[in-house]
Amino acid sequence: MSSSLPTLLVLAVVLAAMFASWIFTPKGGNQTLIRTACMLTLSCCYLMWAVTYLAQVHPLESPRRAPVAE
Repeated sequence: MSSSLPTLLVLAVVLAAMFASWIFTPKGGNQTLIRTACMLTLSCCYLMWAVTYLAQVHPLESPRRAPVAE
């Protein structure tokens, strides 16, 4: 069984990046739009990474060996 540590570690990094994008977004008329775009991009990238990682860790179909011809 694999560890959940990489998934939680990457989640913590993404949440820190989201918090940083919330704090360091420049003031202005488009501040909400920029914050939303940055946070949505980070969350979509994390979800794509998590799905790919978890699909490799727990495949739906186990690998099969081809019979060896002697």
